[in-house]
Amino acid sequence: MKAPFLSCLTLLLALFAGPAGAQIGPVSSPTGPVMAGPYLVVDAATGETLLQRDAGAAWYPASLTKLMTMYIVFEEMKAGRLRSGDPVVLSKHAESVDYAGHLGPVGSTITVDTALTSLVVKSLNDVAVALGEKVSGSEPAFAQRMNETAKRLGMTATHYVNAHGLPNPGQVTTARDLAVLAIALARDFPQYYGYFHADRLDIGNKHMEGGVKFVEMYSPYAEGLKTGFICASGFNIVGSASRDGRRLIAVALGFRRGDLRDEFLVRLFDQAFALKTAGSRPKIWQLRNEASTPGNVLPQGECGMIRYDMPGDAAWLGTYGDWRTARRVFDTGQADLVALGVTQIGKEYILPVTVNKVTRQAAIIADLTPDAAQKLCASYKAKKAFCEVKKPTDFAPPFSVFWR
Repeated sequence: MKAPFLSCLTLLLALFAGPAGAQIGPVSSPTGPVMAGPYLVVDAATGETLLQRDAGAAWYPASLTKLMTMYIVFEEMKAGRLRSGDPVVLSKHAESVDYAGHLGPVGSTITVDTALTSLVVKSLNDVAVALGEKVSGSEPAFAQRMNETAKRLGMTATHYVNAHGLPNPGQVTTARDLAVLAIALARDFPQYYGYFHADRLDIGNKHMEGGVKFVEMYSPYAEGLKTGFICASGFNIVGSASRDGRRLIAVALGFRRGDLRDEFLVRLFDQAFALKTAGSRPKIWQLRNEASTPGNVLPQGECGMIRYDMPGDAAWLGTYGDWRTARRVFDTGQADLVALGVTQIGKEYILPVTVNKVTRQAAIIADLTPDAAQKLCASYKAKKAFCEVKKPTDFAPPFSVFWR
């Protein structure tokens, strides 16, 4: 992970280019170019911007909005106006904004501590609203405070309409502004920073797991912070990591897959930690926010569709009657790769394939280098077992070519 990973094109674009013209462009991955939006890495202590592309371009924050929600709650806790054990009521309005799930029925209460943890573990929108109502009395009043706080912190291109980040054309930010906010969280509330490391929440008989996958992938250096997704902005993350006594903040926006986003962030941190700049690069507050329109990563008509969206080759290991069988075949294939001396680990891709109203599950090891995919399939064919190498272009609906 320590080897430089940015392509020549990305390097040319990365360091302090002019106004953001192309907000979505290629970044490198181990198996080929991946399309992504703006990104940025900054030193949390000095504000030095180490790497960036289009950091001032407008973007929809999605659930990264909840970083500001948490900042304001932390302000209240630090001032003694709010305590971790205080009750937060899940109101009717809070329930109405969230269609994905609720922490409890209308009128029930949770603690501030539980609410904050749930924002990281499950990014619950109703809880974000409930916290806003707890602090300001109503969500519109809380949004006003969010905007006042953003202005005070120097987030010059950010505007909030709600506390959660669900789609609203008026809810915009930039990678630069998100980094400013993340630095403020680390600087102003070290006593509460541990919330961003949460990966589990237990409430009575409910057990929720989630959190920020990047924390596990970049252990022991990673500290959090938050992911976010809506169709228009794609998969986004603000992360922090401490290494060799130094804390860096990174923002990566606009990926079409969450796993590719997290892998890119790991490589971006490795690249940034290896830089020796002697403080010569511009500070975060010296970067300009641009007058631009947020990118559109996944148009509404394509959002939620089954897609490959990975640059690497795939090894198709057959198609089976149920998901569990397909997953066992996938696991065996991963073990076989290791036995063949392949160090790269592919991605699980269990693809539902429907023919004549019958659905079966294709077992696929995805995003492999061509050599790794060829080596595995050659081994299987030598044993008279099924394996075919597939290219990213082979993954097109209705996927009937994966029926067998």
